[in-house]
Amino acid sequence: MTPVELSRTVLHAVRRAVDEGELSVTVPERAVVTVPRPGGCGDYATNIALQLARAAGQPPRRVAEILRARLLDEDRVTDVVVTGPGFLNLSLESTASADLVEEILSRGLRYGHGVGFSGTLVRLRCPAEVRAVVVADTIARVRRSQGDFVRVDYDGRPAPEWQAVLGVDIDDSRIGGDSQAATASRRGPRALVDIDDSRRPRTLVDIDIDIDIDIDIDIDIDIDLTVRPAPAPADPLPLGRDAARWALLYPAAHDRPRISRDHLVQRETNPLFRVRYAHARTRALLRNAADLGFHPEPGPVRDGEALIALLGDHPRVLATAQDTPDRLARHLLAVADATLPLLPAVLPLGEEKPSAAHRARLALAEAAGTVLAGGLSLLGIDAPDHL
Repeated sequence: MTPVELSRTVLHAVRRAVDEGELSVTVPERAVVTVPRPGGCGDYATNIALQLARAAGQPPRRVAEILRARLLDEDRVTDVVVTGPGFLNLSLESTASADLVEEILSRGLRYGHGVGFSGTLVRLRCPAEVRAVVVADTIARVRRSQGDFVRVDYDGRPAPEWQAVLGVDIDDSRIGGDSQAATASRRGPRALVDIDDSRRPRTLVDIDIDIDIDIDIDIDIDIDLTVRPAPAPADPLPLGRDAARWALLYPAAHDRPRISRDHLVQRETNPLFRVRYAHARTRALLRNAADLGFHPEPGPVRDGEALIALLGDHPRVLATAQDTPDRLARHLLAVADATLPLLPAVLPLGEEKPSAAHRARLALAEAAGTVLAGGLSLLGIDAPDHL
């Protein structure tokens, strides 16, 4: 069960309680499901009871107990514990991790992306300053991954080397509010296409379609956001695309970025290196396993709970960190740090034969590498297979 599916399960429990007259509330559109906080337990936690308590006119723990009874009736939910003021902590069947890994491997780099046009039109405004331009470019990438239509307006003309070196999509923008051009290429709504991939059953996947629209059409903007982070204290271009973008994106917007060659060193103290190293290790393990004659196969993994929870949280991070790329960068670092301890146990040792446990750990490692690669691509950073 993925976090999205679990969110639907929680909402189903709320709907049942409303229909049976135990709660008098409006069923919300979504239930936030996250990794349990300190003091929690299980695989996932939700604060839905605290969210509904005031409208229900009941204490949060009473609402939580009402929902707990119904969640225990749901398939693949093995236990529900109420902690703190009313947090619901849910434990799932052991197949939940296998289902999550299978979903990640089937979605590939698009795991966590939205399907279809979200209906949200976004305008980003930013000064022609290198950090603001890179942050706006990344916000546009993440928002488009969620199906939003995004236009970037620059107050001034960005330097051409920001596009050439840093990979900023300046073509998809307006400069200085100038709308002289009649049309411009925009990444529009996504289309669902039925494809045949021999590696997995036929499925619907979403692809990007570039369309031309008149940018002078008077349309209602749903979100009008000014991007103005603390400026870069030095020119990041000497660092190259990957290190420069990480240096500009990893700090929070209000923090001044550190522009130094520390972002280029290959050691554990460099967060960018840890993320890319973890990805490269997962790719190396897949090559080594193929040489040994076995392949990944999703299954339960003992001692992989922390990593599984982070992978399951990836769609929520993309949905809630759309305007804060630093949160995505820190999430990828957490995934990398949870991945690295798993890797030494992926391959059999000595004369040991590959087992189901090895195949399951290999599949989990591949899923982690997929999430790291997909997240780095949204940050505009390469995820090499070799370091």
